[in-house]
Amino acid sequence: MKKRPTSISVISWILIVSGGVSLVTTTAMINNPMVRDLMAKSPIPIPIQYAISYAGLLVMIVSGIAMLKGKNWARYLYVIWSLAGSVMGIATSPMRTAMIPGVVLFMVFAFFLFRPKATSFFLLHKEAGNE
Repeated sequence: MKKRPTSISVISWILIVSGGVSLVTTTAMINNPMVRDLMAKSPIPIPIQYAISYAGLLVMIVSGIAMLKGKNWARYLYVIWSLAGSVMGIATSPMRTAMIPGVVLFMVFAFFLFRPKATSFFLLHKEAGNE
């Protein structure tokens, strides 16, 4: 079995840890008036914003765990969800410039997730019946 590229390990653990930390902080901020005021500036209703946030955190954690296991679908799940979230955020966020660091980080992750070494790792796991 082919060794997992370091970039996949690093990205996966970043997704798992940041998803877990964000889950705690998002939950802690639910009743924060400043957060709710900022969220109210979006055309998307606040409960839907929270549902999307929690779904995104779940995607981060699940895709991170699955990528560690060599699941090819996990990198696609992460990339598709992140692209959709970025487009939606750019279209609806009252603080578009605050999204720039996240978009740049996503582009770096996507680059490493689809490099030849990473693709080889995921495809070998798929062929071995681990998909």
